Amino acid sequence: MENDRRQQPLIGVVMGSVSDWEVMRHAVQILKEFDVQYEAQVLSAHRMPDEMLAYAQNARARSMVAIIAGAGGAAHLPGMLAAKTTVPVLGVPVPSQYLRGVDSLHSIVQMPKGVPVATFSIGEAGAANAALFAIALLANVSAEYAHKLELFRQQQHDAACAATLPNL
Repeated sequence: MENDRRQQPLIGVVMGSVSDWEVMRHAVQILKEFDVQYEAQVLSAHRMPDEMLAYAQNARARSMVAIIAGAGGAAHLPGMLAAKTTVPVLGVPVPSQYLRGVDSLHSIVQMPKGVPVATFSIGEAGAANAALFAIALLANVSAEYAHKLELFRQQQHDAACAATLPNL
């Protein structure tokens, strides 16, 4: 029987600037925990438009299952990627200095009909949940990832059940 030569599924983790790493590293930590192949890089919609378009246009050919895109401020990166690929784009609003990420949230979530971006909460929780969502996409076609996701959920359940409140 011939070996399966398909590429491993890949999750892209991109961000508009290096300062977004403090949020987006939480997505990478989850992907590492689940042994998911990923790549992480800065890909600015405003400063690197040609590279951003090429990344989006080549995503499916590179076996990307999803692109987790974090952006702050105007937050155009997730929407522009979604406009140029049919690979699911998972948008993570990164907190901004003045509006605390609400501007980013509005920019990402208000996509026009026909160009969807799955939008997550502002900050670290959004980055982690975007990674878990990407793993859930993988779990639809992989028993291994489905099992790992079930174990993760069970661990969360067990930790919540074991929680105790401090004495007051």
